[in-house]
Amino acid sequence: MGRDKAFLPFRGGVLAQFIGDQVAAAAGDATLIGDPSRYASFGYPVIPDRYPGEGPLGGILTALQHSTRDWNLVVACDMPGITSAFLVRLLEAAENSGGEALIPVRQPERPEPLCAVYHRNSLLGLETAFQHGERKIMTALAGMRMVRFPIDEPALFRNLNTPEDWAAYARE
Repeated sequence: MGRDKAFLPFRGGVLAQFIGDQVAAAAGDATLIGDPSRYASFGYPVIPDRYPGEGPLGGILTALQHSTRDWNLVVACDMPGITSAFLVRLLEAAENSGGEALIPVRQPERPEPLCAVYHRNSLLGLETAFQHGERKIMTALAGMRMVRFPIDEPALFRNLNTPEDWAAYARE
C-alpha cells in the first residue's frame, strides 16, 4: 500500500485504534505489538516487537511471551471488517475447542491466522518453528492442535492491500 495501514483514517480515528477498541471490547483489554513511539497515542499498552522485520509470526510470539492469559486474541491492524461480536464468538469457541489455536477459515480453505485465538501453550511449538527458520504461521501451526473455525462472513476479512482497495472500501 505504500504506507502503514495502522494509520489509515477510519471512523473518525485510525484503523489500529479501531482494531484495539474491538479487541478491548471483546477481551477486556488490548495490547499492541510494535514501536511504542509510534503507537503510544492509541491509549493501549505497546510492547516492542522482539523480532522486528521477521513478519507476523514474530509479533505473535512477542504477544504470547508477554501475556498472562490462557487464550489470546491476535488481530492484525488492517482488518476494518472485524467486530467485537465476532471476536467474542472466537474467544468462546477457543475456550471450548481443546486446541492450542483456533483459526477462522473462510471457504474455500482460506485460513485467517492474523485474526485468531492462540493458547499460551502454543508458544513453545511456535517458538521452536520460528527458531528453525519458519516464518509462515500456518506452517508453524502444522504440528499443533489447531482447530479450524469455519466462517461464512466475507466482509469480516476483506483484503485491503492497495490504495484503490482502501478508497473503494472507504466509499461504502
